Amino acid sequence: MTMNNSARRIERDSLTVNHEARPGWVTALDRLPSAGEEVFCAAGAGMVVRVLGRTGDGGRLLELKLTEGDGKPFFAAASNVLVRSEPALVAG
Repeated sequence: MTMNNSARRIERDSLTVNHEARPGWVTALDRLPSAGEEVFCAAGAGMVVRVLGRTGDGGRLLELKLTEGDGKPFFAAASNVLVRSEPALVAG
């Protein structure tokens, strides 16, 4: 018996960051963010918790935490995360 799981299938577009949502931002492949830095991913706005090892596309694996929602950290490839083209200045 074969099962059809099309109702549970995730649309590919929902897993890819929307570059138009943050004009002027670049991928984290172009500029690697630091821990605590604001980013934008397919799930929305968030911040970097940790920068980890390399992924298959040569970029880094990022541990992120969404600004809104349950706040549980998750992982994303740098190639699918947007960052400001210049790091934001932190008042200190």
